[in-house]
Amino acid sequence: MPELRRLLAASAAAFFVSGAGAFGFEDVAREAEALAARPYQPPAGNARLAALSYDEYRSVRFVPDKALWRDTGSPFQVHFLPLGRTFQQPLTLHEIVGGEARPIAVPASMFRNDGKAAGLPVPGAAGWRLHFPLNGPAYSDEVIVFLGASYFRAVGAGLHYGLSARGLAVDMVGGTTEEFPSFTSFWLERPAPGAREMRFYALLDSPRVTGAYQFLVRPGATTTVDVRARIRLRAPVHQLGIAPLTSMFLTGENQPATDDYRPEVHDSDGLQVALGPAAGAEWLWRPLSNPRGVFVTSFAATSPRGFGLMQRDRVFASYEDLETRYDRRPSAWVEPLGDWGAGRVQLLQFGTPDETHDNIAAAWVPDLLPEPGRPLELAWRVHIGGAGLAEPPGAWVVQSRRGHGWRDPKLPRPRGALQFHVDFVGPALAGLPADAVRASASGNANVRALRAIAQPNAVTGGWRVTIDFERIDPKQAVELRAFLQAGERTLSETWAYALPPE
Repeated sequence: MPELRRLLAASAAAFFVSGAGAFGFEDVAREAEALAARPYQPPAGNARLAALSYDEYRSVRFVPDKALWRDTGSPFQVHFLPLGRTFQQPLTLHEIVGGEARPIAVPASMFRNDGKAAGLPVPGAAGWRLHFPLNGPAYSDEVIVFLGASYFRAVGAGLHYGLSARGLAVDMVGGTTEEFPSFTSFWLERPAPGAREMRFYALLDSPRVTGAYQFLVRPGATTTVDVRARIRLRAPVHQLGIAPLTSMFLTGENQPATDDYRPEVHDSDGLQVALGPAAGAEWLWRPLSNPRGVFVTSFAATSPRGFGLMQRDRVFASYEDLETRYDRRPSAWVEPLGDWGAGRVQLLQFGTPDETHDNIAAAWVPDLLPEPGRPLELAWRVHIGGAGLAEPPGAWVVQSRRGHGWRDPKLPRPRGALQFHVDFVGPALAGLPADAVRASASGNANVRALRAIAQPNAVTGGWRVTIDFERIDPKQAVELRAFLQAGERTLSETWAYALPPE
């Protein structure tokens, strides 16, 4: 086990190099190590800030003319976010210039108040956001924002904010309650004029965990965020969630709404997973759902190639929402850097009554956890982008519809009879004759009378698989798998549907 930790740390560190003698990752790591050796100090609450209404908090805005690096010639600028509501603890902020870390003061004068909140603003920042001319030279767009616990959101060119990433998840499933570590300090490295990337560091703290983090952000059509983390436990935990992603799924083509003019409402429509080596990797697609309760599924693996919460459907007519523009919400793909060992990609789904609640979470859960005081070091790259991001080779699923078409009412319908219609597209399907492709399908022990038929889809240029089966026990979950084959050759990713108990 010590040798495994050493190899993982060396593998992760190879992707991140700091200048000799300059402030860098190891300085933050020493702070995190010292913090882990001390009892956790919970932050003090602020009743006045906590009592603010949503409109009162929103009335306090940062003054753009006071942005960090505005007059340095750098294409990057930093805006700060005010304290208020659930964001009551000011961050400790530093700027790194010439390898030296200098404190950043955020006075109340950096914010303006539209007059709705008496006594605001107050000194300090609850979070910060990075601006860069992402969509053209005339305007400095928001690229990434850090606000609340260890959450951050980012966008690629032409996209709107949607799903979130996190620095770490603790006991999402199986523990007494989930713990939400927070980034309490940041060190922002001033980019040079003309820079295309920005580096910074963060200190993570919670009752049972501390951590040192390094980030490297590269804005673009697909924005990438390289993350290096060295995590230490103060006390044992049930599970750690590495590179966690959080999203929302209310309704979709597989679970339509009964009283909503919008056909679909979601930030992400599926979990995409790639397991095994780059050559011959197994690609899986698990459509998301909005279950009645809590629904947890996972894919076991050793050294995963990647996983992500994706928004594959980018047709406006699928959503018809002029305000939210779900068709422009980003996908996020996590690419491990180095060997992550054995574990599982875990998907957590729970019921939500509306789109204001995130109800989806995905993360890598390692099988082996470090003992308290021992470091666990891992690195990964988050790709945030739109159509075509981390596209599987061969063919992939573009829609999963549940329900029957016309049925003769005179014929008996078996109890628990269900039907899915799954559309695949991709270059592997081009030019294949109608009799060359077949569907391979399987189900778990709660499935019987399973039948799958593949037929060409002249509209998409792909193939549609219709799956009929009977669900034995509606109180138990159903797991289905289906993919396309030509002879013994696999043509597509695997559609791995998980139907929650009803």
